[in-house]
Amino acid sequence: MYAVIRVGTSQERVTEGQMVRVDLRPEEVGTAVSFEPVLLVDGDQVVAGPALKGATVTGTIVGEEKGPKIRGLTYKAKSIQRKRWGHRQHYSTVEITKISAKA
Repeated sequence: MYAVIRVGTSQERVTEGQMVRVDLRPEEVGTAVSFEPVLLVDGDQVVAGPALKGATVTGTIVGEEKGPKIRGLTYKAKSIQRKRWGHRQHYSTVEITKISAKA
């Protein structure tokens, strides 16, 4: 059985027992989290649309990690105008524990 969930601005295809890297969540490590809306559940039969009202995917936060470091430089030609910038995204690692198609 798998489900497609919306996590932040992206969509993830998850199964029970899978480790998923999602945007950083404010909850502590070891707490249970619930993901809604669920966009699709595929088990014995595919369930989608209004029939998924109340469907949930639950998981446990296992840890936190950092993504790759991104460095950039912007400049304007013929003037001494340069700016360096960098970014490193933080993620939470979640283990999917249960997928339920009904409330």
